[in-house]
Amino acid sequence: MDLVQESEREIKFQEKRSRIMEVTKPEFKSKTECFKTSIWDETLYKAWSTIVSILLPNIQQLQQSLKQICSALNANEVVLFEKSTFLVISHYDAANHEDIHRFEKISNIIKQFKLSCIKTNYQFVSMVVKNEKFSAMIDEFTSSTYIMVITSDHNIEQEAVSMNIKASRDYFESIVQSNE
Repeated sequence: MDLVQESEREIKFQEKRSRIMEVTKPEFKSKTECFKTSIWDETLYKAWSTIVSILLPNIQQLQQSLKQICSALNANEVVLFEKSTFLVISHYDAANHEDIHRFEKISNIIKQFKLSCIKTNYQFVSMVVKNEKFSAMIDEFTSSTYIMVITSDHNIEQEAVSMNIKASRDYFESIVQSNE
């Protein structure tokens, strides 16, 4: 969309979308999604994350399992990221969030941190960020994912979160592996 004048973007997008839908086979129409993207904002990240999620055949099972782990941990949110790109694969929110661009921001922060670790010959495995409002733990989860657990209850110990993550790894690995 960067190459289209701002005043014409919606019209051009709808024209292109209509043409795509015209040539899409009927059995794929309900599964076809078009994205307006730009290299200058979060739209490209969101589009790729959505595509990754759509490609997973058992995404509903994955989402339901994230909901269960979120509930078991009394967490506000659980997010599953693809390991190398840090695209969001799936997430579950127990609370509403004001920042709709938070996943891209988190992804960028983690990718920059991982690069810093590489420069100093350290390998990024996990991290915990705490402040007075929340605690966020990001950890390697399966062979192809990282998990982020956000809690606002300061009575929840990070060790308990970590133990629950470790206890659920094999189950989630089986779900992720069945997607490949």
